[in-house]
Amino acid sequence: MIEIIQFILSCLYFFAPAYAANMTPPLVRHIPALHFFDVPVDFGRKLGNARIFGGHKTWRGVAASSLVGIIFVLFQKWLFQFRYAKEFSLIDYGTVNIWLFAVLLVLGVAAGDLAAAFVKRRRRLEPGAPFVPWDQTNYVIGCFVTLGLYLKLDPDIWITLFFMTFFLHLLFNRLGYDLGLHKAKW
Repeated sequence: MIEIIQFILSCLYFFAPAYAANMTPPLVRHIPALHFFDVPVDFGRKLGNARIFGGHKTWRGVAASSLVGIIFVLFQKWLFQFRYAKEFSLIDYGTVNIWLFAVLLVLGVAAGDLAAAFVKRRRRLEPGAPFVPWDQTNYVIGCFVTLGLYLKLDPDIWITLFFMTFFLHLLFNRLGYDLGLHKAKW
């Protein structure tokens, strides 16, 4: 049982930069200095009768979440010098190309989120409308694709992250909703 708990915690530690990146956009929405980047990723363009991604997917969110994700990856690399972090880590931060890893991770977070928004717009779902389980796991799928190009990780890691992320996302979004930081409960 302890090995299972340690495995789950190692998976969550590995994916912490993606979690931080994914949580960033709603947190930076009200920072006046970042309103310069408050431009929709799709620049207001439509595909058919619907926006490509929607007005709520902005360059501010992409830039801020990318920066936070990269900072978290660099922090994990720094922690890797300590024995406990080495034992807990799923990858060897000493040998991995840290910049490539960080860029692929934040690219996966953004690509997964934008892909889900694209599908929601094609289904004529409004921003914030429930799209279970994709709203909760889109960035796991995005990172699976982008990081899979570079890292060969055990499929059990991705399966664990998919299911843990689904439930953690529901929990944290509800908390963010109750605190007024997020517009949707899911």
